[in-house]
Amino acid sequence: MEKVNQHLLSALQPAWRTALCGPAGCAQYAPTQTEVRQSRVKPLPVFLVSTMWRALGFAWRRKPQWVIAGSGLTAPIAWLAARCAGGRAAVYLHGLDIIAPSRFYQWLWLPFIRRCDLAIVNSENTGTLARNRGVPLANTRVLHPGTDLPTLDAESAKDFRRQNGFGQRPLLLSVGRLTQRKGLVEFVSKSLPAIASHQSDVMLVVIGDEASDALHAREGSELERIILAAQRHGVEQNVCFLGRCDDLSLSAAYQAANVHVFPVLELPGDVEGFGMVALESAAHGLPTIAFAVGGVPDAVWDGHTGVLIEPGNYVAFAKTVIEQLALRRENKTVAACRDFAAGKAWPVFAERLRSLLDSHRA
Repeated sequence: MEKVNQHLLSALQPAWRTALCGPAGCAQYAPTQTEVRQSRVKPLPVFLVSTMWRALGFAWRRKPQWVIAGSGLTAPIAWLAARCAGGRAAVYLHGLDIIAPSRFYQWLWLPFIRRCDLAIVNSENTGTLARNRGVPLANTRVLHPGTDLPTLDAESAKDFRRQNGFGQRPLLLSVGRLTQRKGLVEFVSKSLPAIASHQSDVMLVVIGDEASDALHAREGSELERIILAAQRHGVEQNVCFLGRCDDLSLSAAYQAANVHVFPVLELPGDVEGFGMVALESAAHGLPTIAFAVGGVPDAVWDGHTGVLIEPGNYVAFAKTVIEQLALRRENKTVAACRDFAAGKAWPVFAERLRSLLDSHRA
């Protein structure tokens, strides 16, 4: 979400003069021409009140044409600031913004989301969720998050394998914060044993750290649950945790891996809004095997940049991974992945965003 908001702001320049109200630390990511007001994030009520006060001040002084909320959480602030200035309000919705399991949120926040002049959603699934909660169809537009399109470097992939002692082992890659929704406990329990029995030296490389501050974080350590699942099913030697990596290491991991696995779960009140890591994987030429849940189908071109599996079918998931490993990243697959990602690159995101705002300006 932070990356999307950063690109959303930069996309507005040079077409508009911009101002930003955001959490402490956001100024270092804003364009130099942007006037910034920051508020501490915790406690949340203090952030919301402080941000609203600063946004209203901006709106009164600068009379913006658009006030854009980067998520549903700040939609009431954007709506109030826009009405104060005689402008228009837009909100970018990520999925959980619509179905957050809080009666207070549903009672107070959703009416403001419905009243926004433009609701931009990150996937078709998020759009469906929004319409089901009363967001007008006429005001809803899909705008997928974008991705960078890196230059591929075979040497960085070799270095990644060498530095981590992977050699020529087939690598399955999982990227993202360790939450229940990512489904790694179930994947390690129900799919990885079958994959390892077919290819004993396979390695699941997990990049990401604990998500203790996530909205739906359950008690205890997700990392420990994954490790325990691996031990119970005799595949602990087939799992490697690298924690959080910098961008260069992550890019090298994408290029070194054979398959990106994305076994996301369908959970009540929790949804995968888009599946940005699947798009990042495609940008590196790496195919994704994923369950077809939430907004993931918008991020995976089934049969071209990967394969979408019926949710919960771990047998089919394992079989598809085994088949994909046998292909060893064919050139035509790399090309298809890269072409798909190029159509959703950040410059495309920026152009589409500006077009949406222009078409709804009147």
